Amino acid sequence: MDFENNKSIYLQIAESIRERVVGGVYPAGEKIPSVRELAAEMGVNPNTIMRTYTELQTMEIIDNKRGIGYFVKPEAPQLIMEGKRKNFFEKIFPEFIRQAGLLGITASQLKTRIDQLHQVKK
Repeated sequence: MDFENNKSIYLQIAESIRERVVGGVYPAGEKIPSVRELAAEMGVNPNTIMRTYTELQTMEIIDNKRGIGYFVKPEAPQLIMEGKRKNFFEKIFPEFIRQAGLLGITASQLKTRIDQLHQVKK
């Protein structure tokens, strides 16, 4: 994994895990890689993964079953999606609209482009 310099590595790994949960790579209720396995996969110190897992536990995304491992909580995909939607509408979308306004892009032009993109997906 390539890490950005402007954000803590453990937070970047946590985001990667959240994306894997939403994407179905780590399904709800299923075990995720051990600290050592993920550290080897990501090329980081196991302490970094422990910090990541602690963060994900605090966010109620994973749960530790002592002696067995870490598991994705059943409600995790929904919690992640709600958080991503909130972030989109509170941070990303307002900046998108601001940029569109600076470029003189109208609402009808945006709608046309969105409709075109939806046609491509079908």
